[in-house]
Amino acid sequence: FRLALIQLHVSAVKSDNLQRACGLVREASAKGAKLVALPECFNSPYGTQYFKEYAEKIPGESTQKLSEVAKECSVYLIGGRSIPEEDGGKLYNTCTVFGPDGVMLAKHRKVHLFDINVPGKIQFKESETLSPGNSFSMFDTPYCKVGLGICYDMRFAEMAQIYGQKGCQLLIYPGAFNMTTGPAHWELLQRGRAVDNQLYVATVSPARDEKASYVAWGHSTVVNPWGEVIAKAGAEETVVYTDIDLKKLAEIRQQIPILSQKRCDLYGVEMKK
Repeated sequence: FRLALIQLHVSAVKSDNLQRACGLVREASAKGAKLVALPECFNSPYGTQYFKEYAEKIPGESTQKLSEVAKECSVYLIGGRSIPEEDGGKLYNTCTVFGPDGVMLAKHRKVHLFDINVPGKIQFKESETLSPGNSFSMFDTPYCKVGLGICYDMRFAEMAQIYGQKGCQLLIYPGAFNMTTGPAHWELLQRGRAVDNQLYVATVSPARDEKASYVAWGHSTVVNPWGEVIAKAGAEETVVYTDIDLKKLAEIRQQIPILSQKRCDLYGVEMKK
């Protein structure tokens, strides 16, 4: 099946972001995509100073638009961090998923908050404004089962391993790595998660805006279960297309059967809730 990753140029005007995102979803559908993903932070600039201003409840304006365009185009639509979600006085970094009938199939709240300090390069603390999610998020399609993470979640190998154990064959991480962590770790982490769990990994970033307060690395990417990069964007706004070959996935797992060779008598990773 065909996967499309929309590397969107995000502005400070929410309505413009929504309109452009929906237009690119329509374009992807017209080119045969069955599953379409938007980047982290697609309806607002990325930054702790923006989260409260752009926050919405779910359902709300942004998710309603996503539901409508998913149904119109008959696609599975992953809404990136569609919005900073407001719920019960707290804010969450939230990704919603809609099916071809417009019904919401999953809502993933970012589990691991991006609190880092690289001296002389970048300091960022999502926990100043956001609260963490506390659950894994998976959804079924006629093609395969999909697991969700958001950006920093990708650094935690245990999360991907749980998704693999639960039968996911594709992991999608809407993300916005920056100009420090992007060139160092963006592709490396994707390839690691893919090889360790013998599944496809896709990441979808905003396009790079050098004038923004937080500059995204871009380079939305798809990696196959062999660890090969099979599709990758540059820094500009674009749509990345690739065909997910589940037969190849099965062949790789048969050739190198690590999933059946794990020593569960010696170690293990488990989902607690």
